[in-house]
Amino acid sequence: MVFETKNKISSNINDYNIDSIRDDFPALSLECNGHPLAFLDSGASAQKPSKVLERMDHAYRNEYANVHRGAYTLSQQATDNYENARKTVADFMNAKSTDEIIFTRNVTSAINLVAHSYGRNFLKAGDEVVISHMEHHANIVPWQLLRDAVGIELKIAPIDDAGNFLLDDFEKLLGPKTKLVAITHVSNVLGTIVPIKKIVQLAKKVDAKVLIDGCQGIVHEGVDVQSLDADFYAFTGHKLYGPSGIGVLWGKLDLLNAMPPYEGGGDMIEIVTFEKSTFRDAPARFEAGTPPIIEAVGLAAAIDYITSIGVNNIATHENHMLEYATSCLAEIDGLRIIGNADKKIGIISFELDDIHPHDISTIIDSKGVAVRAGHHCAQPLMERYGVPATTRASFGMYTSEGDIDQLADALKYAKGIFG
Repeated sequence: MVFETKNKISSNINDYNIDSIRDDFPALSLECNGHPLAFLDSGASAQKPSKVLERMDHAYRNEYANVHRGAYTLSQQATDNYENARKTVADFMNAKSTDEIIFTRNVTSAINLVAHSYGRNFLKAGDEVVISHMEHHANIVPWQLLRDAVGIELKIAPIDDAGNFLLDDFEKLLGPKTKLVAITHVSNVLGTIVPIKKIVQLAKKVDAKVLIDGCQGIVHEGVDVQSLDADFYAFTGHKLYGPSGIGVLWGKLDLLNAMPPYEGGGDMIEIVTFEKSTFRDAPARFEAGTPPIIEAVGLAAAIDYITSIGVNNIATHENHMLEYATSCLAEIDGLRIIGNADKKIGIISFELDDIHPHDISTIIDSKGVAVRAGHHCAQPLMERYGVPATTRASFGMYTSEGDIDQLADALKYAKGIFG
């Protein structure tokens, strides 16, 4: 259902029809604890439009077979769907070739692939990997495992109190030992937009490779990998209004083909004997076993849907939601927003008096408001700000001012409970 808001958005913002968009997402018609659902946890997983759900249902009912292996019609159709999805992703990222697109389970899987396949074969003891203070655990732990395995050193790029990435301090960390920079595109806690283009340029000056965790970035900012000129870029489907269980690793083709397989099994091989196996080029060499066939179809449908609305239009709407929410929350006594970077997306992490974030989340859920509470898989960042956890509201293309009003009212209710 679509409900009235205090300051309802209409088509006056880039002809952005929020009501029509909300109608496309079945979950937004749900009620939660007797209230309309205000879903403000898109940073964890976005809701899915009907076109994605319908496309996946149709594929399961009418087009399902295993891919790449069958000489029969249904398998060939499924293979075409799967490879067409790869092309949709390649076009969306402006990749040079579909061979640069590897389907993974999620971003965690993609980063671990690079850490294992590239890191363990091209990095050695004493080489340095630079990450930042804002990283998700998925872009910290794989490098720690690599450090323990081969003896690399981790360098941490700092941020200021507002959550801005300190580019000058980052540059000072770079040197002849820097072999890889692994940096988030956008902080999943602070919403900070990291200057990845400048980071890539600085890293290239010392001949370092660059991996970008684009989990939050591609959803809100988009990416042109040819213009960016990083070496790897990873994102996940479930934050991009697509299904869970699928992610994407883009990599430069010559680099991918120089890397050994991460997993072994069917479809990634050329010849197997008991003495030796040889492997196919990318992307097949990194897609062992039955791949996420229908999930790829769903991801392509999500990208088509996003493209039909326009990435820039979505970004403009989300920026408006960020401004509106920041203004509303600033009126609540005792609420402190953590992270006020100069450039950020629609993510707001905050504290409210001394109420534990888990209590806040539980209480406002009783008013139909869904937010995230905890350390958000970014414990070093929590330590940086001296807090054990935060409450996080994260916005999507379907977020309305009504959602924000409902959040503000629910937070005032929670504050009242705790006196």
